[in-house]
Amino acid sequence: MRDLLKTLAALCAVLFVAAGVPVLILFNIERGAFESATYKQAFENQRLYERMPSILGTTLATTLSQNAGMVPFLRELTPEEWQLTISTLLPPEELRAMTDQTLDSTFDYLNFRNNTVVISLLPVKAQLAGPAGITIVRQFLAAQPACTVEQLTQMALGMMSGNITLCNPPEEAMGLLEPFIQSQLQTINTTFPNEISLVPATESGTPNDPRLQLQLVRSGIQFAPFFVFLLLPLIAVLAVRNIRDLLVWWGWPLLITGLVSGLIGLVGSPLVGWVLQLLIQFQVAAILPPVLASSIAETASAVAGQMLLPVILQGFGMAVIGLGMVVLSFLFPTRTIITVP
Repeated sequence: MRDLLKTLAALCAVLFVAAGVPVLILFNIERGAFESATYKQAFENQRLYERMPSILGTTLATTLSQNAGMVPFLRELTPEEWQLTISTLLPPEELRAMTDQTLDSTFDYLNFRNNTVVISLLPVKAQLAGPAGITIVRQFLAAQPACTVEQLTQMALGMMSGNITLCNPPEEAMGLLEPFIQSQLQTINTTFPNEISLVPATESGTPNDPRLQLQLVRSGIQFAPFFVFLLLPLIAVLAVRNIRDLLVWWGWPLLITGLVSGLIGLVGSPLVGWVLQLLIQFQVAAILPPVLASSIAETASAVAGQMLLPVILQGFGMAVIGLGMVVLSFLFPTRTIITVP
């Protein structure tokens, strides 16, 4: 019976090591992977802030083309034209601020702090209503075919009705049209949305909420360390009969688990980056728009090092505790059995 209990205790110790290493890594990945601050520095390092015009351009073209109340001129702009417009309108610092706000909104949504992901368009509206807006319209019209006389007449009439004829007027006519363009931009500004939603809020809080499956995975990762450490009391019940037994049976699993985890933390950035990328691709990508999810996934390798720092500290801390217990075990004498001939 005694041998059977020790065998079971040994199996629990092996299971503690086998499960403890991945659980410690996944636990720290989960803690860092769903906070926007983790990705902001990576976005800067990998120049992903420069991709924001593409995300905004695609979203604006899709959203405004479906808005029947929007000015016809804006509904006709393509994603590429919106991308160029946004790149021209917004200086880098404002573009970065918009991206940071979008990241905050994204992870507030994933963490159930908000019911949707929104992009604020207030910086775009502010620039569109000023001189930069006239410059954008001039550049856009300059790329069109030259206007005929009939088109110039239609353009002048269209400015008053909110319908700009898409052609390139001569420079002298453009000077006359600028007051109309300025007036039309003011009209556009009143109908232009303050923000756009990347994720509909209609399914939030319902059984169809796409975040629920992700939340189940995250909950399992968050509670996994608790179940792993329950193996230590089980080992104590099965095999520990004195202080020395406790130090040996707990010390070695803690030492090995901590040492392996710490070493993976030191050299395992590519592996952890790959695990994080899989988590984003198979869980987050089903919730967020593909262009936004792919941008976040690209930062996986860059942010892996940040997430591994707690693994290094916790792993080597656990190894030090385990080593201390093993060393202390040698201070307790082993029980010897003397046989009398």
